[in-house]
Amino acid sequence: MRPIETSAPARYLHPELETMPREQLRALQLRRLRDTIENAYANVPTVRRRMEAAGVRGRDLRTIDDVGLLPFTLKSDLRDHYPFGLFARPVGELARLHASSGTTGKSTVVGYTAQDLDQWADLMARSFHAAGARRGDVVHNAYGYGLFTGGLGAHYGAERLGAVVVPVSGGATERQVTLMQDFGATVLCSTPSYALAIAEAAEHQGIDLRMGKLRVGLFGAEPWSAAMRTEIEARIGLKAVDIYGLSEIMGPGVACECEHRDGLHGWEDHFLFEVIDPETGKPVPEGEAGELVITTLTKQALPMIRYRTRDITRITTAPCDCGRTHARILRITGRNDDMLIIRGVNVYPSQVEAVIVGRPQLAPHYQLVVTREGVLDEVQVEVEAQPGVDRATYNGLARELAHAVKVQCGISTRVTVLDPGAVARSQGKAVRVRDLRKKEA
Repeated sequence: MRPIETSAPARYLHPELETMPREQLRALQLRRLRDTIENAYANVPTVRRRMEAAGVRGRDLRTIDDVGLLPFTLKSDLRDHYPFGLFARPVGELARLHASSGTTGKSTVVGYTAQDLDQWADLMARSFHAAGARRGDVVHNAYGYGLFTGGLGAHYGAERLGAVVVPVSGGATERQVTLMQDFGATVLCSTPSYALAIAEAAEHQGIDLRMGKLRVGLFGAEPWSAAMRTEIEARIGLKAVDIYGLSEIMGPGVACECEHRDGLHGWEDHFLFEVIDPETGKPVPEGEAGELVITTLTKQALPMIRYRTRDITRITTAPCDCGRTHARILRITGRNDDMLIIRGVNVYPSQVEAVIVGRPQLAPHYQLVVTREGVLDEVQVEVEAQPGVDRATYNGLARELAHAVKVQCGISTRVTVLDPGAVARSQGKAVRVRDLRKKEA
């Protein structure tokens, strides 16, 4: 596929779409929503049965708000109909299949037609451009390649933009540092936690990445805090940008921050976003926190209708200073299924992370170990000391962190400060919680 040719102003890759008046954008969404519903009704038996039970068809949708008449789709639906039961196209008509790792059950399988892949590349190119990447940039892509959508999604989007892609994938972290230096990387793509692993490897080699050419980083695939962003920027010397996506919907590029980094622009010409109360399933007022629900508007192979992402966030349609009109998804604070309830207090790992990161004597590498003592849940925070910190200070640092977590998160924890390198590093999504309650049951 050739890179996108455009004479658009530097700020926008697709100016007529990115700055479309909201009234026109909603009209476009409604037309595409009806088409998506008819595609799913005609070609996915499970969807057809559910819509018949609900008494609704695509032609019945009069306004975009009528999406609430449609039934939800859950991740369990993909596993229950493994591998191809929710596809709207025969496997022989597809161009590619991706799948989750299946660590918590059957893999989640997703498929793409050639048109789906073409649109994905366009949206990833738009996301790269919004983040500040440009034609000719050298993109060091450390997202995992293979069945995970992150690596290939970023790869084809960067190529569509006209950038130079280094398809390094994850692993061999020390060599990654060498390649970034030797090839003159200007854009880094990885999970936030792996970006810090790269920074750590560079520091061990005596290399200051801040003196290199890196300018922009697109980080996603796991929740990360504002404190983590500050840490990455301080240690690598780039502008850290949040990008959002999930395989069930498309992969990376569903939404991305612009240069103002005041929420991620969700590309509403291809996706319809809702925020609901996770308990009742009812919509919440704009600006209030709830669970993000996404409907695809242009996917052929795997149309997803009102997919419950389990991601907790807020949405705003207030104008952005960049001039884009697409709604902004505010930072993902966590997932419903990641939320811990500790003695009646709800807490997400990212909230604890925000307390840890930035403490000068502690490294941003941690895990939360959840156990059950009697009928009560307990959390132990395992966190590394920075290199060179005197072991004699570990107990004092642990007490200080436990107090800060209590004050800022409202839960009591037992903190253990470990030697540098003691917390396992991940090449992909970081494992932040070790839940031992199931093993103890």
